[in-house]
Amino acid sequence: MNVVAIIPAAGVGTRMRSSSPKQFIPLGDGSVLIHTLGKFAACGRVLSARVSLREADMHVFRQELEQRELSDFAHLVAGGAHRQESVYNALATLDSDTDIVVVHDGVRPFVELAMIEAVIDAAAEKGSAIVALPCIDTVKQVERQQVVATLPREKIVMVQTPQAFRYHILKEAFERARADHYYASDESCLVERLGYPVAVLLGSERNIKITKPADLPLAELYVQQSSSPGVGG
Repeated sequence: MNVVAIIPAAGVGTRMRSSSPKQFIPLGDGSVLIHTLGKFAACGRVLSARVSLREADMHVFRQELEQRELSDFAHLVAGGAHRQESVYNALATLDSDTDIVVVHDGVRPFVELAMIEAVIDAAAEKGSAIVALPCIDTVKQVERQQVVATLPREKIVMVQTPQAFRYHILKEAFERARADHYYASDESCLVERLGYPVAVLLGSERNIKITKPADLPLAELYVQQSSSPGVGG
């Protein structure tokens, strides 16, 4: 089965308040993005990856790829102004014989290999699959700073990545969105919009998205744990 990963990483990361984009912040012995990419390179099910970057970031990251001997696995693609454009640009480079496309945030470096494999299998069987966590907080719908509804949290999940799709489903969803000038916050929204079912698998609290300064101490802790003898990462 021909499985390709797409890792959008063309954002600037203003919430991190850092001199460099959050995906290039040092984490352990490499950048956040190189740790993320390394997980997919270690998964024998994923044959190659497309990493969407700003043109200005490509040279430095290409050097890091060479140092990690990942240049053959990861191919760099010009990112867009929005995440959706970055994923679309990467999707456009894939061969038509691609079976499964796995999309994953560049700043989620603690994804587990078992989770990657699980979404691949679910997408192969059902067409589309995402990972998510149950919602533990009360969720309210608000308009103009007033509560208009309290939503049943047992029917709500907090979505993570990776998300996996059969290639032709994801391609159709992106082409339709592009034609309609429709933008969504993640890929599964585009697929749902066309009426395709999306399977939901259990995510992991460890699968954090590094987006703000407060996330870094926990990320450093996870890196230390994964490098300690007898501790899985």
